[in-house]
Amino acid sequence: MKSADPAETEALAADAAARLTAGDVVLVSGELGAGKTTFVRGAARALGVGEQVVSPTFTVGARYRARGVTVAHLDLYRLGSLADEDPALLADYFSPETISFVEWPEHAGETLGRVVLRVFLEHLGGDARGVTLDWGP
Repeated sequence: MKSADPAETEALAADAAARLTAGDVVLVSGELGAGKTTFVRGAARALGVGEQVVSPTFTVGARYRARGVTVAHLDLYRLGSLADEDPALLADYFSPETISFVEWPEHAGETLGRVVLRVFLEHLGGDARGVTLDWGP
């Protein structure tokens, strides 16, 4: 898919969010500035998050109340690997009552729970982005 601007990226995310349920994990990949947080913001709004969703790069994660579910947003960019971290570092962000979005998931290895969607965003020039949604088991 192609997104012409951030509003379209958020709209694509909102459409995807309609298919998510509590306990789901969404991996969001792409280079710096590709629109990962924009995608998460659109999905979070569609799920009922009313507060501002910003990148948690310096705090690792944030949790938001939504309609009947908690939305967790993690940014693992600053972590080289979870191998050197306390295993409980991410525990609060994954639960049967939470939909979790993970930016830079390659830093986490295989420890992220029930991954139902992999999102890849890429720069296409200007505000345009390529958006690939891979719904999997």
